[in-house]
Amino acid sequence: MKNKTLWIVLAIVAVVVIWGISSYNGLVNKQEGVATAWSNVEAQYQRRADLIPNLVNTVKGYAQHERATLAEVTDARTRATSINLDVADLTPETLAEYQRAQAEVGSALGRLIAVAESYPDLKANQNFLEFQSQIEGTENRIGVARQNYNTAAMEYNRSIRRFPTNILAGMFGFDRKPLFEANEGSQNAPTVEF
Repeated sequence: MKNKTLWIVLAIVAVVVIWGISSYNGLVNKQEGVATAWSNVEAQYQRRADLIPNLVNTVKGYAQHERATLAEVTDARTRATSINLDVADLTPETLAEYQRAQAEVGSALGRLIAVAESYPDLKANQNFLEFQSQIEGTENRIGVARQNYNTAAMEYNRSIRRFPTNILAGMFGFDRKPLFEANEGSQNAPTVEF
């Protein structure tokens, strides 16, 4: 009888240990998925930041008196690239600050592209058209990367909150990851006037 009880206890302990190891490794895999998705977001924002100086220089040649717009784009880029976030330290506040800085870059780029409408020679310039196309493509890539990050973070957050894995998550310091949210004012449709 003692031998049978011992085997039952050992079997239960083995099941619990295997579950613990499997759950912990699953959490680590999801956490690494979030980190990878975050790296992809940063890579796309960096790609955009790298394109900006060339775009600004191309516009400079045609729009000398648009110094304020050019300076605004450069300043927004500088502010955005000065924010360095580590995925391990992401909080809703730091992510919101990062989003605000990146939104400023997007807004400034939009104004720069709008300035180009006033310069027919610039609009026809091959370099400008190429940079404009690359910026647009990068904006799309940023959107996809942010969606992928949100999906990975949501799956991770869900995993650390589900019972009984939430016990392991709490013991080993697996914290929730913030999600990207829509930019302020994006719920309002833009007004178009003719």
